[in-house]
Amino acid sequence: MDLQQAEMKIRELQTLLHQYGYEYYVLDKPSVPDAEYDRLLRELIELEEQYPQFKTPDSPTVRVGGAILDMFEKVRHKSPMLSLANAFNEDDLRDFDRRVRQAAGDDASYVCELKIDGLAVSLTYEEGRFVLGSTRGDGTTGEDITANLRTIKSIPLKLRENVSLEVRGEAFMPKNSFEKLNKLKEERGEEPFANPRNAAAGSLRQLDTSIAASRKLDIFLYGLAEAPNLDIESHSEGLDYLDRLGFKTNKERRKCSSIEEVLDFVNSWVEKRPNLDYDIDGIVIKVDSIEMQEQLGTTAKSPRWAIAYKFPAEEVVTTLLDIELSVGRTGVVTPTAILEPVRVAGTTVQRASLHNEDLIREKDLKIGDKVVVKKAGDIIPEVVNVLPEQRTGNETDFFMPTHCPECESDLVRLEGEVALRCLNPKCPAQIREGLIHFVSRNAMNIDGLGEKVISQLFAHKLVEDVADIYKLTAEELLALERMGEKSVSNLLQAIDRSKENSLERLLFGLGIRHVGEKAAKTLAQEYETIDRLAAATESDLMGINEVGEKMASSIAAFFEQDEARELIEELKAAGVNMEYKGPRRAAVESADSIFVGKTVVLTGKMEKMSRNEAKEKLEALGANVAGSVSKKTDILIAGEDAGSKLAKARELGIEIWDEERLLEEIEK
Repeated sequence: MDLQQAEMKIRELQTLLHQYGYEYYVLDKPSVPDAEYDRLLRELIELEEQYPQFKTPDSPTVRVGGAILDMFEKVRHKSPMLSLANAFNEDDLRDFDRRVRQAAGDDASYVCELKIDGLAVSLTYEEGRFVLGSTRGDGTTGEDITANLRTIKSIPLKLRENVSLEVRGEAFMPKNSFEKLNKLKEERGEEPFANPRNAAAGSLRQLDTSIAASRKLDIFLYGLAEAPNLDIESHSEGLDYLDRLGFKTNKERRKCSSIEEVLDFVNSWVEKRPNLDYDIDGIVIKVDSIEMQEQLGTTAKSPRWAIAYKFPAEEVVTTLLDIELSVGRTGVVTPTAILEPVRVAGTTVQRASLHNEDLIREKDLKIGDKVVVKKAGDIIPEVVNVLPEQRTGNETDFFMPTHCPECESDLVRLEGEVALRCLNPKCPAQIREGLIHFVSRNAMNIDGLGEKVISQLFAHKLVEDVADIYKLTAEELLALERMGEKSVSNLLQAIDRSKENSLERLLFGLGIRHVGEKAAKTLAQEYETIDRLAAATESDLMGINEVGEKMASSIAAFFEQDEARELIEELKAAGVNMEYKGPRRAAVESADSIFVGKTVVLTGKMEKMSRNEAKEKLEALGANVAGSVSKKTDILIAGEDAGSKLAKARELGIEIWDEERLLEEIEK
C-alpha cells in the first residue's frame, strides 16, 4: 500500500468508526456487532502506527487512552460556569416562578431537565473539531482535562457541521460501570468509591489517560455557552441543535408553560428516579426564552433564570437480616444492621449503623423486620423505622452480649455513657481498628493501606502496632493477596512519604482518647515537639483553652505508659517526624488576619480546594472552624449545593461568603 492509499484507508476507517460510535453511544442503535467495530478499530490502530503522519487529533483511536500527563493546566472559561440556586420544596419552586414572571412577564415557559449527579465540564470546538475540555473549577478557571475527555466515546471528536462553539455538559459514570469498578477495587483490596459522582470526578483527574478510558464514562450535554452567529432563540432550540451536531443530550426533558406542569414533571421523577442507569439528584428548571434569560440576568454566583430542585432523601423498604457487632479502636461495641441488599440514592446498601442498644430498643427492631432505610444527606445509610404491621411472627428479638465478640472480655457500660465497651487493651479488634485509623486520610494518610490490606497484615502477624508499618518489606507485601509489584512499590513510597507529616497528624493517628483532629492541631501548635508534649503535666495541659479535664487526663495517662513511650521511640528510629511544621500558635494569634478569633463554618461542595484544605488554611490563619451554625458563628463559607446550614445562617443574619471571597481573603 502506497502513502496515498494508506491515507485514504485511514480516512475511510476514521469516518466509518465515528459513524458507528455515534450510533452506539449517542443514538443507542448500533448498526454493526461489537466484534466488527473492534476489528475495524484494530485495523485503524495498526495503520496509524505504520503511517503516524496520517493520524489526526480526532481519530477514534485517541479514545483508547495511554498518554501520561505531567499535570493539569489551568483554563479560563470564556463565559463563567455558574452554579445553580437550589429549591427544596414546592414553595421554593413557586417563589422562583413568581420572581421570573414579575421580572420577565407572564408568558414565561420553562424547560425541565434531569439533574445528572456527575462532574460539570466545558467542551470547546473549532471548525467542528474537539480542541479543549475543562472542569468547572471555581466557575471562572478550571483544569484542562481534554485528554481524559477524549476517552469518553459519547463525546464527538468531530461535529456534523464545521462550527466553532463552546458547550457545557455533565460527565458521569453509569451505575453498571460504577458497580464493576468497585467490585474490581474490592478484589484488589482497595477502598471502593463512595458513589458514582466521586468515581467520575476521580477518573477525569487521572494523569494516566488509560485509567479514564477503562472506566466507561458517559456524558449528557445540557447547553450552549459560546455559539456566535447562531440564530437560536430558546434553550429548547439549543438542545435540538446539539442533537443535530451529534452531541448526546438527555431526552428525558419537557417544555412546560406553567409552574403546575413543572411540579408535575418533578413529582413524576421522584418515583421514576431509581429506574435510571445513572444517578440524578434533582431536576433543573430553566427559562426557555434566551431573551428572557438575558433580561433576568445573573447574580455573582448563579443565574436568575434557572433553579435546581433537589430531591428529598430517598426512602426504601428492605429486610433486617441480622445485627452484627463490631469493636472499634476505643473498645466501643457498635451494632450494625445487616440488610437485604437494596439500592438507595445511587448505591447498593447492605449495612447501616444502629449506633447503640438504646436505639435498637427505641425503634423496637427485631431480626426479620421490614424496615425503612434512607441515606442521611444522601451519604450515610440509616434505619429510619420499622414496619410492625408487616410482621409475620417469625421475627426474633436481639440482645446485646455480655462479653466482647472478639476477645471474650467482659463488656462494661461506663458512667454517663450509653455504649458498651471492651476495656481489654490487647483486644485484637481494637488493635486492628487502631491501625486502620493510623493510616487513614486525616491521620498519616498512607494511600494503599486500606482496611482489607491492614486486616491481611494483622492476620499474618506482620503488624502488631503502628511502628511495624515502617518495617514492612516488599517481600512481605508481595506475599499478600492481590498485591502486585506496582501496588507494593506505590505503597512503600506512600509509607515513606508519611514519615514527613507534621506532628498533628501523628498525634491524631495515635488514637489518644478524647484527642480529635482539631485538638491534635492545637497540641502540636502549643508544644511543637512530641517530647515537650510527653513531658507536660495534667495541670500544664489544662492551661490550654481548648483542653478540658478529661482530655488532659487522657493525654497524661497515655504518655505515662511504658508501651506508649516505647512506641514513640520505635517511630523515631523509623524516621517518623516528631515536630510541628505549620505556623506556630503564637504567630497565628498575633497574625494580621481577619480570621483570628473568628468562628467559621464550611458547607457545600468546594471547587478549588477540599473542605479539609480550606479548614487547614483557616485554622492556620487563626480561625476556629466549627461543624454547625449557631449564634456564635461569625462567617459561613457556602460552597455549591449548600443546604440547611446556609438557611440557618440566613435566618440568624450571619455573614455569608462564597468560595471566591474565601480565596481572596486567604491569599491577601
